[in-house]
Amino acid sequence: MTKAEARVRAPEESGQDAAPCCPPLSERPLTAEEAETTAAMFKALGDPVRLRLFSLVASHPGGEACVCDISDVGVSQPTVSHHLKKLRQAGLLTAERRGTWVYYRVAPAVLAALSGALTPRP
Repeated sequence: MTKAEARVRAPEESGQDAAPCCPPLSERPLTAEEAETTAAMFKALGDPVRLRLFSLVASHPGGEACVCDISDVGVSQPTVSHHLKKLRQAGLLTAERRGTWVYYRVAPAVLAALSGALTPRP
């Protein structure tokens, strides 16, 4: 696990709520640590399959999706699992095992933090 991944671990892995990745870019320059954390998140979303999986989870009714509901993205099931793991490591998704299925949610504050980073302050 990289330093950036360790800083943005999902809440169930770190025992705490997920914190926003960074301040808005127009507010002040990012620190090296903030830039590393933010880059890890955007890098994870830079893959089309990961972006699609993230979108499927974020837009799923109830705010969570079973892996069985989102695995039809044109790649094999092991590849889906790999991409979901990368999204979790980047702090973008949380996961909860229920019986034999794993349910995914967008990590708290992630959408607001990512959009806030790119939204100029008035």
